[in-house]
Amino acid sequence: MARIGSTPFAFPEFTGATRRLILWNLAAYFLLLVTLTFIHSAASVVAALPFTPSAFLGGDLWQPFTYSLVHPTLLGTLFELLSLWFLAGFLENFHKSAWVLGLYTISVLGTAAAALVIYLCAHTLGFPAGAVPLYGCFGGIFGLLMAIGALYGDTQFLLFFTIGIKARHMAVLYALIAIAMVFTDQKVYAFAQLGGALAGLLYIRLAPRRGLSLGVSERWYALRNGYYRWKRRRAARKFQVYMRSHGRTVRFDGNGRQIDDDEANDKSRWN
Repeated sequence: MARIGSTPFAFPEFTGATRRLILWNLAAYFLLLVTLTFIHSAASVVAALPFTPSAFLGGDLWQPFTYSLVHPTLLGTLFELLSLWFLAGFLENFHKSAWVLGLYTISVLGTAAAALVIYLCAHTLGFPAGAVPLYGCFGGIFGLLMAIGALYGDTQFLLFFTIGIKARHMAVLYALIAIAMVFTDQKVYAFAQLGGALAGLLYIRLAPRRGLSLGVSERWYALRNGYYRWKRRRAARKFQVYMRSHGRTVRFDGNGRQIDDDEANDKSRWN
């Protein structure tokens, strides 16, 4: 675990992934505000953006990607964006922007997945959880906080801007609050937050250090190249059978490339 000294009360730099996340959420807030103010008929469309498990199962598959951009109140939006600025800006001092964006995205999707799981489990057991819509980027923020607590647990933060607390203790405190909320009427909301935290922890353990998008692309190209090598080896075997039927012998290496006899003799001579 990296050990870092206390962090002074100062805004991180407004660059990279931090700037993009803040601007995306701000743009979504004002766009929805203007839409609801001047286009009253769009209320039904906006109402379909938060994540509701029953609506998602009914075909609203976009909701896990849109609910985090819905911010109903100005004060709540301000608190979320300030938290996002501090946490994402802190992580961006030590990781690339792609890594921070991947962590935030996975945490947001993990939050929606956790809400869906508790909804399905509740209905299976005969205790309906109710249609509680999720909105806001709290899941992504919780994932960022858990990542900081796990990677930079000795860093000092100011709780409520006054009380010094280590990052690991702050992460545990917020997790305990979420666990306590599971036993209230906010159980879906609380369980969803814990899902975002778990997704963040899994991301920092399993995701590539250079970012999720780069890791996925590298994996895709590795699979594609493996497929092409398999096709080349299969073609080489067919060609060997064909040449053998004509009384000739050809050889190929493990990648399906033909081995020239003169080259093979040179190698055996040197060996």
